[in-house]
Amino acid sequence: MAKLDLKRELKHLYASKRGVCVLVDVPPQQFLMLDGQGDPNGSDAFQDACGALYGMSYTLKFAMKATGQDYGVMPLEGLWWADDMASFSLDRRGEWRWRLMILQPDFVTAEDVAAAREQLRKKKDPPLLDDVRFERLEEGLSAHVLHVGPYADEGPTIEALHQFIADQGRKPRGKHHEVYLGDPRRTAPEKLKTVIRQPVQ
Repeated sequence: MAKLDLKRELKHLYASKRGVCVLVDVPPQQFLMLDGQGDPNGSDAFQDACGALYGMSYTLKFAMKATGQDYGVMPLEGLWWADDMASFSLDRRGEWRWRLMILQPDFVTAEDVAAAREQLRKKKDPPLLDDVRFERLEEGLSAHVLHVGPYADEGPTIEALHQFIADQGRKPRGKHHEVYLGDPRRTAPEKLKTVIRQPVQ
């Protein structure tokens, strides 16, 4: 059975050179999503959201594999914003809003997701399971860059990305997007890799 490698097929979205800002065209994609609010550090809600998304993603993967469609589970991604964007700063994390997401292959359907939810409910029933939803995200033209290092040190990389956007004669739109290529539980902070993306107009 051939295994679909979405990271390879979408290499321009999930691989980048450190500190090199580029424009990319992001096609419509479908995700499992879950929304929350507040400082993600030490947050039970944030950890529960991760658990529900990964639980659903792996349940779906093995269910689809049984039908002859195998693929690798994609990394965690997050959209970040605040109702008042002046609050979107490191010293006001309690006012942050976030949407955690994991990309799903195009052949996964809403019916597959519903079946996986009930299967996971019977097996583990993780917190926030019923808050996981299945939606398409359309970002279109975006700028992105690879940040290597602790999440708390992203500031200069984000500033460079926004300067790049301005230099292209464009403006940010939509929500700040991050793709977490490293597992913070197993990777030293200085080696963490994060794709930082910003849709533009």
